[in-house]
Amino acid sequence: MIPITRLSIGEEEAQAAAEAVRSGWLSTGKRVERFESAVAQYVGAKHAIAANSCTTALHLALIASGVKPGDEVICPSFSFIATANAILYAGATPVFVDIDPMTYNISVDLIEPSITPRTTAILPVSQIGLAADIPAILTIAKRHGLKVIEDAAPSLGATVGGTHIGNLSDFTCFSFDPRKILTTGEGGVITTNDSEAARRLYALRSHSASVSTLARHTSSGVVLETYPEVGYNYKMTDIQGAIGEVQMTRIGEIIAERRRLADRYAVLLAGEDRIQLPYEPEGYHHVYQSYCIRLRGKKTQVEVMTGLAARDIAARRIIAIHSEPVYQSMYPDLSLPESERACKETLLLPMFVGLTDTEQVAVADALKKALD
Repeated sequence: MIPITRLSIGEEEAQAAAEAVRSGWLSTGKRVERFESAVAQYVGAKHAIAANSCTTALHLALIASGVKPGDEVICPSFSFIATANAILYAGATPVFVDIDPMTYNISVDLIEPSITPRTTAILPVSQIGLAADIPAILTIAKRHGLKVIEDAAPSLGATVGGTHIGNLSDFTCFSFDPRKILTTGEGGVITTNDSEAARRLYALRSHSASVSTLARHTSSGVVLETYPEVGYNYKMTDIQGAIGEVQMTRIGEIIAERRRLADRYAVLLAGEDRIQLPYEPEGYHHVYQSYCIRLRGKKTQVEVMTGLAARDIAARRIIAIHSEPVYQSMYPDLSLPESERACKETLLLPMFVGLTDTEQVAVADALKKALD
């Protein structure tokens, strides 16, 4: 079976994790701090705050943005369910907006008509490795006094106009689960240029303690922390931080290889009019966390995925959140035609560092047979 992803980790990551274990310090410590610094420096942001997942990072960013119960947050539906779940965690209401059918990111033209007096934030998703139109979204947000919390879970390394996402939105959240650009097993990070918000986020991820565990336990004197507000236990471990440190040293080669594989898929699938290949707008740098094709033939998504599976090729889909049972009951009459079509017509092919030329040919051949 050629999987949808395969981990790109090796002896260096294993050694770093082992050293963290042997150090006797496993919770958030110096290794997490170094990983945070590497991420912040890479995207060009002042601060990076690690968390135990991108979902919890989104939750913390929403809170730091001032989102509260009763507020509304605009977001796309064509995304992983965590995008909307995080809004509910903050007590707010997701307001789903349709997508651009070419980029699969939120349609900028539909954001402003969705703003109400209860709207306090916009939560765009930079989907499958391609940045959303963050500059245009920031213009809208500024006009209406809103915060922008970007769900860039799959898109570390993506750029708009030469600027890395993570250095544009008020808050940007990245994921490090096994299918993302880099992995720490599980984990996430928030990047921001707001120093006061960053200070609060560092505390919020650890029950809002006024002094970090590392500072308390490495102090030569008595340090008594206080807890000024309700916080959360969203900390990343030093084991994860150690793995992340190593992965960050390879990010350039990882992205370059993903782009090479994407270019090769385009060659292998050239002229196949039963599918639409991924789109990269001018001025954008796609990092291809996923290779997303759109079906244009007679075969349904399930039929093609079944045909691929019969040939030992894994494939995945992206959901339309508002169509899932837990949200359908909340939005029984909501129609988002482009999101619903994309949910039914797109699928993700295997894409990972280590995908061999032979495997990639096998995927392309299996796809063409599944389309017959």
